[in-house]
Amino acid sequence: MNTKDSQFKIATRRLRSTFLGVAVFSAAVNILMLTGPLFMLQIYDRVLSSRSVPTLVALVVLVGVLYAFMAVFDFIRLRLLSRAAHRFDLDLMPLAQKTWIYQGLAAGRLSSRPEQDLSTVRQFVGSNGPVALLDLPWVPFYLALVFMLHQWLGLLALAGAVIVISLALINEFATRGAIREGAGHEFSASQIGQQVHDSSEPLIAMGMAGRMTERWGEIRRLAMGHAQKAAGTSEMVSASSRAFRLLLQSSILALGAYLAIYQQISAGAIVAASIIAGRALAPVDQAIGQWKGFVRARLAFSRLKKAIGDIGMEDARTQLPDPSGKVDVNGLIKLTPDVEQAGASGRPPILQDVNFRLDPGDGLGVIGPSTAGKSSLARLLTGIWLPDRGSVTLDGAGFGLWDQEALGRHIGYLPQDVSLINGTIRQNISRFDPSAEDDDVIAAAQLAGVHEMVLALPDGYDTSIGQGATMLSGGQAQRIALAQAVYRQPALVVLDEPNSNMDSEGDAALSNCIKALREAGSTVVVMAHRPSAIASVNKLLMLNGGRQVDFGDKQDVLQRATRAVNSEQGKTGSDEVRVLKPRSKAAPAE
Repeated sequence: MNTKDSQFKIATRRLRSTFLGVAVFSAAVNILMLTGPLFMLQIYDRVLSSRSVPTLVALVVLVGVLYAFMAVFDFIRLRLLSRAAHRFDLDLMPLAQKTWIYQGLAAGRLSSRPEQDLSTVRQFVGSNGPVALLDLPWVPFYLALVFMLHQWLGLLALAGAVIVISLALINEFATRGAIREGAGHEFSASQIGQQVHDSSEPLIAMGMAGRMTERWGEIRRLAMGHAQKAAGTSEMVSASSRAFRLLLQSSILALGAYLAIYQQISAGAIVAASIIAGRALAPVDQAIGQWKGFVRARLAFSRLKKAIGDIGMEDARTQLPDPSGKVDVNGLIKLTPDVEQAGASGRPPILQDVNFRLDPGDGLGVIGPSTAGKSSLARLLTGIWLPDRGSVTLDGAGFGLWDQEALGRHIGYLPQDVSLINGTIRQNISRFDPSAEDDDVIAAAQLAGVHEMVLALPDGYDTSIGQGATMLSGGQAQRIALAQAVYRQPALVVLDEPNSNMDSEGDAALSNCIKALREAGSTVVVMAHRPSAIASVNKLLMLNGGRQVDFGDKQDVLQRATRAVNSEQGKTGSDEVRVLKPRSKAAPAE
């Protein structure tokens, strides 16, 4: 599955090579930074003493050329960082976004969103932060130059550098924890904000809006409190560092003047020493100013590495033939994916000892009470989950052998909780396929029985839905999602309570849709609580407590279930409603 180097390692290696190039240009810029102090040294020690105008003109021209080169090199290193940040984002954003999508299937949850962490790293790399960090190694170089002018000046500059660097270290240790805590609370607040937005109707109806506002605000205040604590410390250290650096430059001027009085250095060396010492401490001062961004980027990079660092490049898979819809389930056992629920005996099973086979054109109704395992079986039949033991195969191949994107075109899935994506109805039905043909979209809508409903909307198939656009009822959204599931008539269609929000018209359309799919050769699996959902299937699977109770032709299973009910309760009757009771509105979703 993975190659030797993951996408993250490749992108990081490219970024590291860019930093090496930026370091080379930083070296050139830092050397050219000596243009100013050397120019002052020559002015005071040569031009003023010789009163030579040609020398002054030559120095001015030379300085202009050197500053021009410095500007070019500075521009190049900033451009390299900007382009590297952009490329790093382009290389990893699809993987970060896909990781976040797939994280919705996992038992655990990430403490942050990978694409947001990637944006944080990109913003820092494209800023002046890396420049300040790459200038830090030049501090000893500038201090050595001050020592060359006079050892007393060098010792004073070194003492100042030690103090400023100590302030930077204090800033690091004092703000690291607060920034980390603030980032965690920020993410939690973002999650709650999305949840309360999605659940606005029941929250308002049940008078919970005020309490949720307080809960949301409490977490926001915690995030802002940690951020303010870190900012306060960083601001204090940054202000102290700037003020101390100015004091140090003045002190060097004073010490230089003292040494000049006793003719130990020249007048030009006084100004040069002050400028060079200031330049020696400037990177430290800049690093302190960028420290908050650096810490946030470092934490984001660490989280990003944890989330996607081991994901390798996708190897080219052998493309299997298009599936016909033959499904085999043998000895299926699925344990609960939630590790927190695992006790001393390990993770409890949510499905076990499930065995059945479906041929193309078969329609299977899966019935049973809530928590019977129907939705879990739906996830296993679509490859969202993989079995812990036993097997689920499509045309003889396990889902791990298929390319997920390629196989997805041959699978239709309608989950219990329908969530359409912001876009047009056409885009949602076509699964956002940019190459979708209008005929295929309309055919899917007609198959699902929503063509007339769509035409009645303001812009028909081009009607925008989602936030700030046309709002669909629960039944309308479910029927649009059904059209999405049957788009291009997949080989395997799995419908989890497809009529939970539908009226009688929707029930009839669903039955016709299942019948048409089966006649076209598709295998259809329906997880049902309402009898109307299994009107067009030919086989039934009964589940109870995660175990298979019965499987076979629909009439045979219903007859056996009826006889079992009669023997236990002494009652007669063979209608399907007694075997398959509608779920009450208060029953929890599986």
